[in-house]
Amino acid sequence: METLRSRVPDSRVLRANRAGVNGEGEFVLYWMIAARRTEWNFALQRAVEWARELGRPLVILEALRAGYRWASDRLHTFVLQGMADNARRLEGRPVSYFPYVEPRHGEGKGLLETLARQACVVVTDRYPATYLPRMAAAAGRRLAVRLEEVDNCGLLPLSVTAGRAFPTAFAFRRVLQQELPGHLEEMPLPDPLEGVDLPQPPTLPEEITGRWPAAEPALLEASSTALAGLEIDHSVPPFPGSRGGTTAGRELLARFLRSGLARYAEHRNHPAETVTSGLAPYLRFGHVSSAEVFTVIVREEGWRREDLGEKASGRRAGWWGMSPGAEGFLDQLVTWRELGYSFAAVRPDWEEFESLPPWARNTLDAHAADPRPHRYTLQQFAAAATHDPLWNAAQRQLLCEGTIHNYLRMVWGKKILEWSESPAQALEWMLELNNRYALDGRDPNSTSGITWCMGRFDRPWGPERPIFGTVRYMSSENTMRKLRLGNYLERFGE
Repeated sequence: METLRSRVPDSRVLRANRAGVNGEGEFVLYWMIAARRTEWNFALQRAVEWARELGRPLVILEALRAGYRWASDRLHTFVLQGMADNARRLEGRPVSYFPYVEPRHGEGKGLLETLARQACVVVTDRYPATYLPRMAAAAGRRLAVRLEEVDNCGLLPLSVTAGRAFPTAFAFRRVLQQELPGHLEEMPLPDPLEGVDLPQPPTLPEEITGRWPAAEPALLEASSTALAGLEIDHSVPPFPGSRGGTTAGRELLARFLRSGLARYAEHRNHPAETVTSGLAPYLRFGHVSSAEVFTVIVREEGWRREDLGEKASGRRAGWWGMSPGAEGFLDQLVTWRELGYSFAAVRPDWEEFESLPPWARNTLDAHAADPRPHRYTLQQFAAAATHDPLWNAAQRQLLCEGTIHNYLRMVWGKKILEWSESPAQALEWMLELNNRYALDGRDPNSTSGITWCMGRFDRPWGPERPIFGTVRYMSSENTMRKLRLGNYLERFGE
């Protein structure tokens, strides 16, 4: 059987191999790798539809590798807390949830293939960044059963912009405004398991659970003792002030609606004002869906599709027909976030210096030999040991909390460009610091913010300056004059 009566739009489903459905399989397998949540999830919805169509149970495999680059107590803790949340949410539901955490690099090898041999069909998440596209492609070559990748990345399916690398947010926004209205009715189900009657989930055989045991509750709760037994970086600690998972992400969203949304447009650039949502890590790890966030904003605004602007002008404000705060927030959630994902889907070299626009590479190369007023090593940057108090404070926030205030991250990146030996080295070190310490690192959205510091999605600016050429310049001094910093410098001072 190769067809499926599906409510998941075809534009969201990518067939990853040519293998067919195994009619003799025992269950449908959802391999959860990016959309790590049980609700508002097109991939889980697709897997449920396959299970109902075939009359088979549903097994969910959520695995966490040990060997990914920058694997640490901080990143692992956030993901593990999300897995614990998923385990609680799936208790009593008509599925078998199998959380697997790899103790050492390579020990999880073979788990997916062993499960897939018993599966009718395998469904997984489409995610255009890190090692996941290579991992999914390799699985497609190895598995002898149909593998589908399902896109949950944003409101606009990645397939709509396939083959186009947009040079600016304005260019992407124009296409978004043209295409998105036709997809706003294609939202994932809030709960794809609600009211679903599936066969009793199977008990996985000893062949699997003996070699790859399910994670114990202490590990899913990321206890320090359990983390210590994993082959990951233990020098980057968790931030006690944040907790991974859908429940925590929804609490942040509710707080943002209460106290941040109305003030977002006017105050979001000021570190002293607590108006940012804090949702970036939850979106990055798939604990919260942008579709759910959008739906909640729409409900709060009392918005209707008829309020959309008629002309796709590409302008930031006015098209949604919402309040200034909601318009500003949706420009970040939809335009900027999905621009980064679209770029990564088109450019496998999305993190490389060569992926910067030609004008930016040319002007930075032309000024690569310019004298630098200061030069720091990667170790000095990591330790927040520069001459600049504002930069040091931003880096200390990153070290402590796993994030940097959105506006200050731009200044942070500009100064690394100014104080590094070369532009290519600056980009390498920005990514190293961001991806090692930031909870929203290793993601097209945060990488867009970093590469924007070097000209991506921007335009040339005059006058031409040393080091920067015509790449936009920013200074700590001007930033301190413009922004309300409140006690930010004291809080993240030495």
